[in-house]
Amino acid sequence: MPAITKIDEKGAVVGEHELAERLVEAQANIGLLHEVVRAEQAAARQGTAAAKSRGQVAGSGAKPWRQKGTGRARAGSTRVPHWTGGGLAFPPVPRDHSFKVNKKVRSKAFRMALGNLVESGGVRILTDTEFAEPSTRRAAAILGLAELAAPLLVIASPQEVNLLLSFRNLPDTRVLPVSEVQVQDYLWARSAVFTPAAVALLEGGEA
Repeated sequence: MPAITKIDEKGAVVGEHELAERLVEAQANIGLLHEVVRAEQAAARQGTAAAKSRGQVAGSGAKPWRQKGTGRARAGSTRVPHWTGGGLAFPPVPRDHSFKVNKKVRSKAFRMALGNLVESGGVRILTDTEFAEPSTRRAAAILGLAELAAPLLVIASPQEVNLLLSFRNLPDTRVLPVSEVQVQDYLWARSAVFTPAAVALLEGGEA
């Protein structure tokens, strides 16, 4: 079973935690990870880009001048795309950019991404540390003593609100409840700090 180092608020090693084997996978498949990250980023797109076609812009449908005899080029409408104020030929329309990724593929990608972090030795569990109130100064001191490489991922349970607020303003740091962490977050980070409650949720236990 993969072991994760447990540290206290002063950065001192206080033990190890044996992470459940079902949560990590050592052999990474780059193509699979790429597909899942693409799906996550596509799902995050708003898809609200829009423009008007020639049939939607304001303007008369009448022919602006007669076909022959004026010396000007033939024109049938003032709303054509090559006229100022005309509509676009192939305008973007609001749409859903997301695409489906099989549940087993997504699960495998999570195991690979987390396994890569664990294998690199960049994962820690921060024990015996509670925040009665938010304190960015205290959070910065903890990370300084822990000597973890940036970019850093801090993962807690949704109930640890003060801890999440304390770490979120630090540079090169993403702070997320364990339920909101994505594959791209694990791949982005060089190190990660879990709280015991987050590990319990990750392993399916009670936080």
